[in-house]
Amino acid sequence: MANENSLNTLGQLIVSSVPKFVESVTVENGQLVLTCKSSNLVSLLEYLRDSSFLQFNTLLDVFGMDNLQRSVHNRFEVVYFLLSYSRSERLLVRVSLDSEVELPSVSSVFSSAVWLEREIWDMFGLFFKNHPDLRRILTDYGFRGFPLRKDFPISGYTEVRYSEKRKRVIVKPLQLTQEYRFFEFLTPWNQYFNK
Repeated sequence: MANENSLNTLGQLIVSSVPKFVESVTVENGQLVLTCKSSNLVSLLEYLRDSSFLQFNTLLDVFGMDNLQRSVHNRFEVVYFLLSYSRSERLLVRVSLDSEVELPSVSSVFSSAVWLEREIWDMFGLFFKNHPDLRRILTDYGFRGFPLRKDFPISGYTEVRYSEKRKRVIVKPLQLTQEYRFFEFLTPWNQYFNK
């Protein structure tokens, strides 16, 4: 595990090598975090993979986040988790975007991204441009909405149950009021720690 000074040095080296691709560099929880625009994502990941010094050639994970506290702009975030075996270091590349913005697929850079991007599309509705097979992976094809968005109704839109009388599965629209739903941005544990 690298210390914070060596991570800052590595971050500054990356910024000096490709200044137009990286917006900011931080060290969070012992991890180097690069922030970039969606238009520079593929180029930055190719550089991190192909650089003979860096060799971040393994994509460990891609995950999405919905931050409802943010304004409509840049509400969503997609994070790419990279690993360099030769350097024995990990790196996060973070991209913020709106739900309407198309994020370029990185499946041409890392083949493992195909499945991970499909999951983000299915759960958050974030579209990946030039993805070879962008379709639902965890929900049914007729599923309405994106379940990991913070504004998705807790109860969903449909009710699925088995009818003993009809001896089959019945799918009915769900008629529940969602207007009383309240978003608690603070953790419920704060009441115990703020005394």
